[in-house]
Amino acid sequence: MSDKELSVNAPDVRPSALNALRCKCPRCRRGDMFVSKNPYRLRETLKMHETCPVCGQYFDLEVGFYYGSSYVSYALSIALSVASLIGWWLIVGLGLYDNRFVYWLGFNAVLLLLMQPLLMRLGRSLWIFFFVSYDPDWRTTPATKPERLNDDQKNNW
Repeated sequence: MSDKELSVNAPDVRPSALNALRCKCPRCRRGDMFVSKNPYRLRETLKMHETCPVCGQYFDLEVGFYYGSSYVSYALSIALSVASLIGWWLIVGLGLYDNRFVYWLGFNAVLLLLMQPLLMRLGRSLWIFFFVSYDPDWRTTPATKPERLNDDQKNNW
């Protein structure tokens, strides 16, 4: 049995935010959005399937759709930076008369660079989850083709 058959015949998945974090299709919660599961394959980090391999949901909803995902990625970066600052403060401490804050800045910069491929994927996944809702009848209802899709402008961002 192929992976597609296994995922179609699997029992229903409850719609949850965890599926967005796993970069699954927002409509069926089963298909992978990205071609490669490894976000650290840098040549393939943002390569997405045109449609969901399981339910056929289009991932490119309109020209420039994923520009908005940069705001989500930015918010995730800020949240990660705040969390690392709090963790640094609790573990190492922050002082006015030494360089511990400067060391945290260096640590945070390296952390953000290492997490960037993952943050960009999560930003895209969360962004499409805002606009495409879960469809419990995805097996019987075909996915609608987006109206504002322009094949000449695809991947021009």
